Amino acid sequence: MPYTEATIRLLSPEGKPVETADNERFRQVIDTLSEERLQDFHRHMVAIRAFDVEAANLQRQGQMALWVPSMGQEAAQVGSAFAARPQDHIFPSYREHVVARIRGVDIMRIIEMMRGLSHGGWDPADHGNFHLYTLVIGSQALHATGYAMGIGLDGACGTGDPERDVAVLVYFGDGATSQGDVSEALVFAASYQTPQVFFVQNNQWAISVPVSTQSRVPLYRRGDGFGIPGTQVDGNDVLAAYAVSLLALDEARNGDGPRLIEAVTYRVGAHTTSDDPTKYRTADEHNTWLARDPIQRYEAFLRDRGASDAYFEEVRSEAADLAADTRRRTLALGTPKLDAIFDHVYSEPHSGLEAQRAWLKQYEAQMEAGA
Repeated sequence: MPYTEATIRLLSPEGKPVETADNERFRQVIDTLSEERLQDFHRHMVAIRAFDVEAANLQRQGQMALWVPSMGQEAAQVGSAFAARPQDHIFPSYREHVVARIRGVDIMRIIEMMRGLSHGGWDPADHGNFHLYTLVIGSQALHATGYAMGIGLDGACGTGDPERDVAVLVYFGDGATSQGDVSEALVFAASYQTPQVFFVQNNQWAISVPVSTQSRVPLYRRGDGFGIPGTQVDGNDVLAAYAVSLLALDEARNGDGPRLIEAVTYRVGAHTTSDDPTKYRTADEHNTWLARDPIQRYEAFLRDRGASDAYFEEVRSEAADLAADTRRRTLALGTPKLDAIFDHVYSEPHSGLEAQRAWLKQYEAQMEAGA
């Protein structure tokens, strides 16, 4: 298994607290959380899985060209997302659906993008500083590092004011660590001591290439050669993901430089709906990871704390409502206006773009007249 002696874990696969001396400072972080916040973790994990399953079904029924599943990675995403402060900036790849939801993005925007109704844009300033999905593997690491360099140069971190200091959180997968963009980002992050956290979701497979082929050492050690401290966390343990991310973000925000986190998790579904994982993964491997399901683990933990059957039924009902609403809204989506491709290209009017828009409108009118 990809876990090592360095793996931080606060919950066992059975949902029982793991008490060790190494865990003490992370456990102290969890002890500050209210029962409501602990339940928020669970609500978001259950909700996004229901959404994810429904979206995949819609794609199979021809309602989208593609879907990118996140099943199995809910704990890593929920824990890290809740660790970020409102002023922090988050740069996703293309699988962080629940992070988008937590930061205030209407997740139908992701459906619209995958359906081809939009160009994938939203204004991060209006959506919790959650930046755009990035399909070019690893490029968001450079975007995030550039932004973090700006934060540092502007003096917006390390002031000692936790309500003001800003950090950057960037997500990418194990496959992206093989891309040059990520290594370049690590170089500049280390050189400029940027206030950022690199969050690697090691879901074991870069499409069909196993992580054991990509890296001969655990990915959390990838930062060593750049002078960036790394931590490995059990990515199916939402409490550990939260605590490790919170401390790393605090350190980055305080001006202590970049940090790297490897969250060891598993992509239960396909890489995308155009992929068939049965061609390269064994049933035994798949079943082994299913037994480590992050939602079941956390549900056992909450039950031990006294959460009632009524609570879990309420959460399941909310998730079912989200899935049903996603289907209803998807089926009601119309066709975008033809000239939408010109929107949001430039911040101010541009004569060349307006000439192209006018030509397209004229062409459309001619086509309608000849129909």
